[in-house]
Amino acid sequence: METKKRFLTGIQPSGTLHIGNYFGALKPFVDMYEEYESVLMVADLHALTTTQDGELLRKQIVDVVKDYLAVGVDPEKVVLFKQSDVPEHTELAWIFECLVTVPFLMQAHAYKDKVARGMEPNAGLFNYPMLMAADILLYDAEVVPVGEDQRQHIEYAREAAGKFNRAYGDTFTPPQEKIMKSVGVVPGIDGQKMSKSYKNTIPLFGTPDEIQTAVMGIVTDSEGDRPENVYAIHKLFKTEEELAPVYEEHKGRYGDLKKILIEDIESVIAPMREKRESITDEEVAQILLEGSEQAKAVTAKKMEEVREKIGTKI
Repeated sequence: METKKRFLTGIQPSGTLHIGNYFGALKPFVDMYEEYESVLMVADLHALTTTQDGELLRKQIVDVVKDYLAVGVDPEKVVLFKQSDVPEHTELAWIFECLVTVPFLMQAHAYKDKVARGMEPNAGLFNYPMLMAADILLYDAEVVPVGEDQRQHIEYAREAAGKFNRAYGDTFTPPQEKIMKSVGVVPGIDGQKMSKSYKNTIPLFGTPDEIQTAVMGIVTDSEGDRPENVYAIHKLFKTEEELAPVYEEHKGRYGDLKKILIEDIESVIAPMREKRESITDEEVAQILLEGSEQAKAVTAKKMEEVREKIGTKI
């Protein structure tokens, strides 16, 4: 029987999700994770670079687990755990930080971009790539899904693996990125990219009233028979073949088309919303506990090998 490749991805607990998050990240994961030996990590330590509110972070950790369970992730088919529950992540990150140089870390596109956008250049943000490298390499993950703009993160992990292997002997498997084929930019209700920062989102688990308010607020074109902003969002939920007769029948009747879009969004979201509401905080805590035990079984073995090679194991 062919052994499945190990697939790892991390999710930051970052607040309320919208349909752009669903089509850009959650759904692609749900569609592929059963093909692999999948590891899904809640990256709460990474979140500390931007979140300094303990109660908020605690809530967001629980929320993001509920989000993934609600959209279809089966905790029996994936190792789902919280990063901070597995201390080997930070231990290995420190070891990698002792191998790479400051100029090397200064090349990170993500760091430079975030600082340019006004984020505080704290040391955690600067060292972020080495914690991410540890996240990946601890599990000998062969497949790591990233967007095209995140390719450099995998290059950093490969470099960390190479530095360690050259210094101490073959230990880590250099990972290969799996570039996610984007569904394209998910448009917001104003036609720009859907983003919380633009306040132009349709909430993924919103109430029917919240979804209706968002959809009815979609900016429509002043000319033409088809409202392009409405249509661009509608294509996420129905095929162009399904939509063609609908838009032909309701040509020029923008309000009717919005109402049809609301119905189509609700048909997808309602079952997920219902499932999410049924998941308790206690269930989340138990899933994370069991997942951390599974993760530790892998990381403890790997770190024993690392400690032996670097000389900290007596």
